[in-house]
Amino acid sequence: MLNIADYLPVLLFILVGAAVGVVPMLLGRLLGAHNPDPAKNSAYECGFEAFEDARMKFDVRYYLIAILFILFDLETALLFPWAVASKELGFEVFLVVMVFIAELALAFFYLWKRGALDWE
Repeated sequence: MLNIADYLPVLLFILVGAAVGVVPMLLGRLLGAHNPDPAKNSAYECGFEAFEDARMKFDVRYYLIAILFILFDLETALLFPWAVASKELGFEVFLVVMVFIAELALAFFYLWKRGALDWE
């Protein structure tokens, strides 16, 4: 027989998670100032004006650097599970991880020398 009390921790977890996400936004909206200045409306991060034509052309290097960041970020994220379980996996897996890290470093060095990471 299912008991609703068994699901109380899950329900509380969902409610606390929703509150942590929603309450700060509501407080900021209610208590914050609503007078954006030109600095707030200026270009941010990508370097392009926020209120221009959506079909404007811009450099492909922006996409290249973004894709390379995602690629290397995901590959390095794969190292964490191996590091956590390294004692149980043994020396063979250690060698596989070292080959993976060497390939990752070689690819990074190649991209660096080819200038793929230069923004200018």
